[in-house]
Amino acid sequence: MTETAPHPESSPKPLRQRLGGGPALTLLIATLLALPLGVVVVAMLTPTVDVWQHIWATRLPEMLTNTAILVLGVGTGTAVLGTGLAWLVVAYRFPGRALFRWLLILPLAMPTYVLAFVFMSTFDFAGPVQSALRAWFGPDVWFPDVRSGTGVIIVMTLVLYPYVYLLARAAFHEQSAVTFEAAQTLGDSRRAAFFRVVLPLARPSIAAGLTLALMEALTDIGAVRFLNFPTITDGIFRVWLGMGERNAAVELAGVLLLFALVVILFERRMRGRARYYQAGGRDRGIVPVQLSGRAAWLATGACTLVLGAAFFLPVSRLVAWVVTEMAKGAPGVFDALYWGFARNSLMLSGAATAVAVSVALILANGVRLSKGRSVRLGVRLATMGYAMPGAVVAFGVLVLLSSVDHALNGLSQQFWGVDVGLLLTGTAVGLIYAYVVRFMAVGYYSVEASLEKVTPSMDDAARTLGASSSRVLRRIHLPLVRVGMFTGATLLFVDMMKELPITLLLRPFGYDTLSVWVWQMASESLWASASLPALTIVVTGLIPVVLLSHVATSTRSTKPLPTGTTTQLADSVEAL
Repeated sequence: MTETAPHPESSPKPLRQRLGGGPALTLLIATLLALPLGVVVVAMLTPTVDVWQHIWATRLPEMLTNTAILVLGVGTGTAVLGTGLAWLVVAYRFPGRALFRWLLILPLAMPTYVLAFVFMSTFDFAGPVQSALRAWFGPDVWFPDVRSGTGVIIVMTLVLYPYVYLLARAAFHEQSAVTFEAAQTLGDSRRAAFFRVVLPLARPSIAAGLTLALMEALTDIGAVRFLNFPTITDGIFRVWLGMGERNAAVELAGVLLLFALVVILFERRMRGRARYYQAGGRDRGIVPVQLSGRAAWLATGACTLVLGAAFFLPVSRLVAWVVTEMAKGAPGVFDALYWGFARNSLMLSGAATAVAVSVALILANGVRLSKGRSVRLGVRLATMGYAMPGAVVAFGVLVLLSSVDHALNGLSQQFWGVDVGLLLTGTAVGLIYAYVVRFMAVGYYSVEASLEKVTPSMDDAARTLGASSSRVLRRIHLPLVRVGMFTGATLLFVDMMKELPITLLLRPFGYDTLSVWVWQMASESLWASASLPALTIVVTGLIPVVLLSHVATSTRSTKPLPTGTTTQLADSVEAL
């Protein structure tokens, strides 16, 4: 009897054997994404001594001090404000609570540089607030200086506290009422039980949100420049654009990288080796207490004050300026100039988003198919850009692409005698590359969260039926991860729309975006001219806020969270 050989496609093989170049492609992409950060680290090993001596003798001590003050101030402010508001809406009932639970996320849509120039125009000496005070109380009335470190810390705290608020609120919802009530039974007051039981259990989530907020604070250039509080990021731009010292700017970016690493290590220190587990399961969560009288209205007033300062005040000022500019028929109001900048922003952000989501899918699929530690380590390094300031990523990309361009020019002249010029540096390709490096974690963890829901048995069944790995990806994985890909794409698009440091450093000559337009107009104190592009960025930023709002308003988070939303924020820090 003759035996029939099994069909090669139908014989089950280990999936890694069917990959071909899968792991190699994943490692190659991961290496390309990690290279810019490696370039900055290498640059720190060969410092430009003369320039460093000059910077140290002039502004560097001040910039280092200001950066440390900024980290401490914003860290304290966002931790206290975000955690306090999260506990308030979880543990108490008061007028407007149901509305505030999602409204308190709105400041996420406000870039720090937009709120900074609105605050400066409103509260500065020539602004309406101080002008009114002088009219009422005389010319010698005192008012705090908004152009100061305190002003920068307040602005950044108001914009960045939702990172802590979102994750702290989710952590509070996850906790069972049993533990909380047991502490009260043993004699603790509600406040004491919060500090002794609830807060320690929520510490990992609070630390994750705090780290995200501090990373955004470190990368800021607009707020610190507008409010006259020079930091390392501001110094990088001054050394590069003012002194023309690219090498020194890259080395200064390395100092900023050290600050970022200190923040990451501090976050790890806060978590320690402890692991926090909840026995809540399907149990009810912490039961909110009804506030009455003055306490209830104080809670409502606190939420209103935060939202008014962080969102409604700047939005109303921007809308008023836009209406005034439209009435005057000023240039840049819904004319060819505006649509040109908007088109540049949309095309650039859209292209970078498409590349980032595609790369994220390749990386996530590569990690799923390959169990090797080298692949997982490579992908972790590839997502490190999200924890690095934008200026660091920009200079790493700039140095890397310049080296590639010089190498290509050398080869072209050697073999063909032709100078091909700059093919990558100063082009949209370089800018998209930097965007992908900076925000890869956003796309990757959104896709990975969805891909983890696909059981390995589905892959095995498809493989047994003869499907190739590419067919499995196309016919099984893609339909199942499309929600995560859409969520990640939305978050990526908005992040890239409002990104400023990378765009300022790497944009092609004459290729300005809405964020650059805001920067240019606000730098010249042309507040009204900056209002329309700023308002456009804010409205665009509301898209992911709407996606996140139903997470913030969920009564319990023990059921699976929507793919790629709050879990993506936490996972982006956890992966570091």
